[in-house]
Amino acid sequence: MDSCRIPANASKCSGNTMECFMVLSTQAQKISIGILCGLFGTMCVFENSLVLYLIFSSPGIRKKPSYLFIGSLALADILASIIFVCSFVNFHVFNEAGFSKEVFLLQLGGVNTSFSASLSSLLLTALDRYLSISRPSQYKLLMTRKRAWTALAVLWVTCATIAGLPLLGWNCCTLDSSCSELFPFVDDNYLSGWLCWVVVLLGCIVCAYAHVLWRARQHVAYMEQHQAQAGKQNSRMRMDVMLAKTLVMVLAVLMLCWSPVLVLMIYSIFGRLSDRLRKVFAFCSTLCLLNSMVNPIIYALRSKELFSSLRRVLSHFRRQLKAPEESPEAESSHKSSVIETVCEDTRAV
Repeated sequence: MDSCRIPANASKCSGNTMECFMVLSTQAQKISIGILCGLFGTMCVFENSLVLYLIFSSPGIRKKPSYLFIGSLALADILASIIFVCSFVNFHVFNEAGFSKEVFLLQLGGVNTSFSASLSSLLLTALDRYLSISRPSQYKLLMTRKRAWTALAVLWVTCATIAGLPLLGWNCCTLDSSCSELFPFVDDNYLSGWLCWVVVLLGCIVCAYAHVLWRARQHVAYMEQHQAQAGKQNSRMRMDVMLAKTLVMVLAVLMLCWSPVLVLMIYSIFGRLSDRLRKVFAFCSTLCLLNSMVNPIIYALRSKELFSSLRRVLSHFRRQLKAPEESPEAESSHKSSVIETVCEDTRAV
């Protein structure tokens, strides 16, 4: 395995430098992390898979750019959950360190790509809502399905490229530079750049949503004053306001779940983390899975179209369960039993 500079506070480690990053020291900590990752990861994959099914099984929903961006968010959360849980549990719970630097950076790149794509999908959704509310008459011309797919392609390629930089050579082993205290082989300068990019994305999302909410309040005031003659336009505005509020809830959950992780990452660049803080970081990382798990619940509760699609799926599933009971064989058996009962009653008379 490649050797490179290990964290200063982990100098007590010797031999395999990967062991310096295995911060869970007790069996109880490992079991707790394993349970959290298993629970959050399983629920996240199930819920986001259901969201994807609801979107792409409904022709009316999948044609709308708004739900294409939400589908991208669900896909990113699924990939992030699978890659994160597998690599995180394998490393911190089972203490598997027998893989090479390239394999570890590939896994880390997959996690970064997925989580970055999740955040970027939220940004595209925020911009979509901004256009829908600020320019409702021109929205369909500005936001076409072709442009939406192009934006998603650029998003995923950009996220994969940035996340793959350590694997391509921007790591502390190749550059013989200072390594991160939180991630093996990761250069501190790369981590600083990645954090700056994330902060910029979050800033853009916040600015977009601030404008969306401001315009939403204007629309609410307009609807109250012109409710009699607005008609269909009012219905469209209500839908935009509802979706905007839904996505603000998603953003609030995102900030709540990601803030501890980002704060510790930033602190690790400018200061030294104790072993206790590094354990806290390991547990806080599971909050990212919690964020991915909560997002679909918000969609199901707040999006009328997705909720209606879910009700149709459940109704179809219930009909499928009742079908065997209403099959021709069951019906003929029921008829024969009725005939036998009638005959017996006739003989008795």
